[in-house]
Amino acid sequence: MTQHDNEHSKYSIAVSKVTKTVSTGEGKLQILQPISFNVQHGESIAIVGASGSGKSTLLGLLAGLDETSSGEIHIEESPLHTMNEEQRARLRGEKVGFIFQSFMLVQSLTALENVMLPAQIAGLDDPARKAKIILEQVGLSHRAYHFPNQLSGGEQQRVAIARAFIGEPSILFADEPTGNLDAANSTKVEDLLFTLNRDKGTTLVLVTHDDELALKCDRQLRMNAGVLQEITANAEEVA
Repeated sequence: MTQHDNEHSKYSIAVSKVTKTVSTGEGKLQILQPISFNVQHGESIAIVGASGSGKSTLLGLLAGLDETSSGEIHIEESPLHTMNEEQRARLRGEKVGFIFQSFMLVQSLTALENVMLPAQIAGLDDPARKAKIILEQVGLSHRAYHFPNQLSGGEQQRVAIARAFIGEPSILFADEPTGNLDAANSTKVEDLLFTLNRDKGTTLVLVTHDDELALKCDRQLRMNAGVLQEITANAEEVA
């Protein structure tokens, strides 16, 4: 192992000089300026900033849902920036969970079947048993055979969290995980995310407009117009 490789092994996520540029009718638009930061194993990070600051774009790059224009991203030592879509999809299946603000559940599948789906795709043993266990952990064993349109927004988000965790990912990415929820359900979902983060040692990276949620994370990365403006350790973690 080279010194360069060894440097990446210290971190769950290592980001170096990452940019994102897209073509528009008026020419090139740089969405992300060069961004560099590292995330420790098991750390919780909130990416915050105004709408249009590049938060969700950065999250999509970290999760391998999109390609960088330049720079390097290592996920659990794997060089995401050198991979094609098939390789990135395989890495996501092995190491990454992703929670969308809009839940993204398959409407024709029950809660249990939605949670089972990634385990089936990954070829894990006994996906039904695993799915039942994790649905119980998120307090939804009694809703296992209900379809998404029979569930409340909070219940759908908890199903989405169960689905993201069934493969026991090393890293969980969440894009506004409480953005569509009322206060009571937001609290349930937040508690669940941090409990799983703590109990499983999963690295948690989330985009949020919710200041209270951001403060529960170990650190905040503040974005402004595509620039990583500052990285702040939360006071309660430092104390």
